[in-house]
Amino acid sequence: MRYPNDMRFDLFYELAVPDFAMRNEAQVFRDMLDELALAETCGFGTAWFVEHHFMREYSHSSAPDLMLAAASQRTRTLRLGHAVVPLPYHHPLQVAERLATLDVLSGGRIEFGFGRGFSPREYDAFGVDMDRSRELVEESLAILRQTFTRNPVNFAGRHFRIENAEVLPKYVQRPHPPLWMAAVSPESFELAARLGVGVLVGPFKPWFMVRTDIEQYRAAWKKYQPDPESKPRVAMTLGLLCLEDGERARELAKTHLVWFYRELLKLTAPVLEKLHAGYEYYKKMGTLKFLAEKTLSLAVLETLGMVVVGDPVHCRKQLETYRHAGVDRLLCAISAGGLPTEAARESMHALHTQVFPCFNEKELVTT
Repeated sequence: MRYPNDMRFDLFYELAVPDFAMRNEAQVFRDMLDELALAETCGFGTAWFVEHHFMREYSHSSAPDLMLAAASQRTRTLRLGHAVVPLPYHHPLQVAERLATLDVLSGGRIEFGFGRGFSPREYDAFGVDMDRSRELVEESLAILRQTFTRNPVNFAGRHFRIENAEVLPKYVQRPHPPLWMAAVSPESFELAARLGVGVLVGPFKPWFMVRTDIEQYRAAWKKYQPDPESKPRVAMTLGLLCLEDGERARELAKTHLVWFYRELLKLTAPVLEKLHAGYEYYKKMGTLKFLAEKTLSLAVLETLGMVVVGDPVHCRKQLETYRHAGVDRLLCAISAGGLPTEAARESMHALHTQVFPCFNEKELVTT
């Protein structure tokens, strides 16, 4: 027997500190840790932290491993997602050491998502050639997978040469923490299927695109992963605000969620304007550049399936769309755009009591 259509709900943090929200970094960080403690009692599965640099107001999550270390001591069962780690910015052995340390500190609760990053400014600042991002990721991933064997690493590639390097501490989870890959282009979804890892779908693609990507990913999985015990995994980030008072939710979203998406889409504009090898897919999304302009509204975001906002009845109905299309996890950007923590906590309670039960029903399927 099996249980169909089960969709988990996670949390997604950019750690925004917008000037209009009137909260400083210290308060945002404290509120986040308090929210994670609440998340454990509200049925959330994992809390995910991004890595961004030099993005004032939009994201102050420049050291997510430290955030996760703190979170590991404030929680006991909540899983902790380190993603997306832009591998080209880091030496893979250091990534492995930090990941293993977090796995130990959390008692085996870490999940790891990797990708190439999307910011030319970050690449320039760290002195990395963005055109080589794909090959850097491929070599880094090969090295990381060697560290999962718990044997010394030996590797000779174009970018890294490593001899007899033992990574300490050792991972708690066996064979290793769950692996996820950031996927934007159709080629990335195909690659994730070939590598046998889950896909993390960012918040800046309209739902009609993501739905097609999911279908292609699952089809590719069947081609590359013949083991019936091996399952594809799709995690999608979504702006979500669910309150008993649906109109109040919409008013808050018009300020905070719209600001979040407007800033995010502005940040992706340099990739649209200055394409790099391996990022050509962004060119096909050029028609979406208008979203970063002042015309962006909550109604537009809802039409594109990028947010769900309203009362519990409305949210339940809208969220069914993603479950039936094969989304396994929703990474809920509840606190996006500097939303007051009181509203975020209220939303978490509403989801826990009136939405989650509808998505965790264990319906027996007879075969």
